[in-house]
Order: sequence, then C-alpha cells, then structure tokens
Amino acid sequence: MTEGSVNSVLARIQQNLKAPKNRLNKFAGYNYRNCEDILEAVKPLLGESILVVGDEIVDVGGRIYVKATATLTLRDEKINCSAFAREPESKKGSDESQITGAASSYARKYALNGLFLIDDTQDADATNDHGKGKSVVPMDKTEDKEVNKWHKGAVTDLGTATDMEYLKGLFSDFWKEAKAKKCTQEQMEQLKWQYDARKEYIERQVDDISFPGDR
Repeated sequence: MTEGSVNSVLARIQQNLKAPKNRLNKFAGYNYRNCEDILEAVKPLLGESILVVGDEIVDVGGRIYVKATATLTLRDEKINCSAFAREPESKKGSDESQITGAASSYARKYALNGLFLIDDTQDADATNDHGKGKSVVPMDKTEDKEVNKWHKGAVTDLGTATDMEYLKGLFSDFWKEAKAKKCTQEQMEQLKWQYDARKEYIERQVDDISFPGDR
C-alpha cells in the first residue's frame, strides 16, 4: 500500500510506536531507554519511508554542542527534528571522544523523542514535581541560581573522577542531593550521562593496562 505523504507516515508512527524503558540503571535505581531502543522500535513501522539520524558539532557562544537531527523521508518529502546536547566545560583527564560520543547519543535520543512525540519526562522512580512538559532541547535549568551553580560543579566533578569506586560514591551523593534540590529532569539526566561517560572511560583505561605476559 502506497502511503500518501510523509506527514501521514509520521502520524501513523507516532500513534503506533511503543518504546518502553526496559533498561535498568541498577546503581541509580531507575528505568530508561536509549537511542538504540527507539531505533529498534521504529524500524518495523517505517514502511516505505526512510529514517536518517545524524549529528554535527556546533559552537554556540564559545560552548561546544552536538546538534543531532532525525529526518523522516518519503519520496521527495522530508520532515525533521533537531536536539542539542552540550559537552561539559571541564575535560581534565577525560577522553574527548567518549565525552562527545555520550553527548551525541543523548542528542540523537532527544531528536527522535521530538520527532515521534515520545514522552520522556518521568522515570520509574521520579520524585520531581517540575515535569510540566519537556523541551526537545535537553538543557533546561531551574530558576534557582544556586542550584544551577551546584549542578554545574557536580557535572564537572564527575568528569574528573579517576577511580571507579570514588566515581560511584560521588554519583550516588550527587543523585540524592539533586533530588533534594529538585533539579530538573534534564539536569538529572545530564548527571547520569556524565557518570556513564566517565565510567566507560575509567573502564577503558583499566582494560588498556596490561603487562607483556598478559598479552
């Protein structure tokens, strides 16, 4: 059956797409979905249309962002949605490719969320009262300047941790404090992806350490 327009395809996908949060962050105790989960869920619904997700690095006011764009195409018609994720200010001791990769995955997820109307405002253990709708751009802040200043420092501290146990303890403390301070969902998730990116970096460093007899 030939579909009439890209808008009709998009409407059908939005109405039928199911992308449950089947992943569990055991350390932080909440369920989540990632970009790959959304892509796997949408593939059977594409029909004749084509979905392409890409990203680019952009400079906004001296800060580096990853701009991701999800584009749905049907013949000569296209419709797209973009989202941004910002790299942390501090990269001391960090593997830049890991930080950029985490930002890319995060931005792509929110571009897909925006295109397919996926609501990602609450997790299973969400206790925040500020979920009044999420911007496609995951950079929301509270109106409390002290909380925003604290959050910025917390993200920086996570990005400079060099020991796994220290990183886990730091993230646990920050996560509890972020809830107590009523950080926005975007701020909570930025803490989470910074933790994940740093965790992957530390694990990679450990894997790279070996003696000649181990090879």
